[in-house]
Amino acid sequence: MKVLIVNTSERTGGAAVAAGRLCEALMNDGVKARMLVAHKQTKALYVAEVGTWWRKKWNFVYERLVIWLRNGLNRQNLFKVSIANTGTDITRTPEFQEADIIHLHWTNQGMLSRRDIRKILQSGKPVVWTMHDMWACTAICHHAYECHRYESECGECPFLRGKGEHDLSYRVFHRKQQMLSEAQGKLTFVCVSKWLAERARKSALTGGFPVEVIPNAISLSRFKMTDRTDARTALDIAEPWVITYGAARIDDPIKGFSYLVEALRLLTQQGDIKGKDIRLMLFGDIRQPELLLSLPVSYTHLGYVDDDDQLSLLYSASNATVSSSLYETFGQTLIEAMACGSVPVSFDGSGQADIIDHLRTGYLAKRLSAQSLADGLRWALTCGIERQDLRRSVARRYTENVVTRRYEELYERMRNEK
Repeated sequence: MKVLIVNTSERTGGAAVAAGRLCEALMNDGVKARMLVAHKQTKALYVAEVGTWWRKKWNFVYERLVIWLRNGLNRQNLFKVSIANTGTDITRTPEFQEADIIHLHWTNQGMLSRRDIRKILQSGKPVVWTMHDMWACTAICHHAYECHRYESECGECPFLRGKGEHDLSYRVFHRKQQMLSEAQGKLTFVCVSKWLAERARKSALTGGFPVEVIPNAISLSRFKMTDRTDARTALDIAEPWVITYGAARIDDPIKGFSYLVEALRLLTQQGDIKGKDIRLMLFGDIRQPELLLSLPVSYTHLGYVDDDDQLSLLYSASNATVSSSLYETFGQTLIEAMACGSVPVSFDGSGQADIIDHLRTGYLAKRLSAQSLADGLRWALTCGIERQDLRRSVARRYTENVVTRRYEELYERMRNEK
């Protein structure tokens, strides 16, 4: 069986990491898997790059230009939506033609257009589409927040300045319906959490298709739990309490950084945990570094970290790892942290609820409550959970062999139903 994993980037972003780990795990299990990307970042032989550099640049710029123009020259939500009006026809590539299964992941920002996706669906090959955000089940947005228009018909989109029934979201919604109109029996959506699957099943776009729940995978050979004291010595940490927070972009509004700041303020003002005893370890890009000045505790910002050994050391040094995201479709940093023995703390109400067993393997705070998040951090710092128990929880549910087996069963079922 030959499987083609398709993603915009090879390494950048959570979807790319998840897609890459799956491709490697499939190969390790004897499956002939390859990865096709618009932006290749390593020399891996199993990863192929599609498109010329100038065409990919044009695809990216032209899509944003159309959104900007249709939105009344407003840039406010320019990267919160995608319309997939440009892309590359991958059906002509040898990687596509040789594959038995096409497995789409995150293909926005100029990788695949709606027309390209339709050609893939019309090819006759079974297609698996793993949703890492909500874009497949909405018209244009990657996260719908509190909006439920996608359940019937998009229009009057809250992300667009010029609202109206027949706005850009309305038009793209109906074009996506046309894109999916001939895909019955050929397409299965996979969601990385129950929360995301619930939304996909309610969507007027994806609700008529099979929707499965298969989480992202993690390699326990890459994420190693090391002695906490040794890890802190290596990272030059002297404080008794260490909290880790990471994201591709720390100050992305959806990551809820302001809630973390307030939770840390409450934590250090209520009870016997003092600010001087906490070291906050941050990783990820940031566009407004001045926001870090509002933190009430000492911090170290490591910038973008793309090394599993460095991340393992960081998590191993941490008592707790926190996610203050408003929504998470999964929560990759949480399972990485647990694999290294760090207690996860997050808001309830989205994908993290699949990962954390409240008060057993972590803490689920009341959604958007800084006080509850502070309570969760206090609990995580003092709960005394055995680090090995956290790692065992990950091993049971998220290791490569567990996740890969479920995908292989899905691939075989779709091939047999073809």
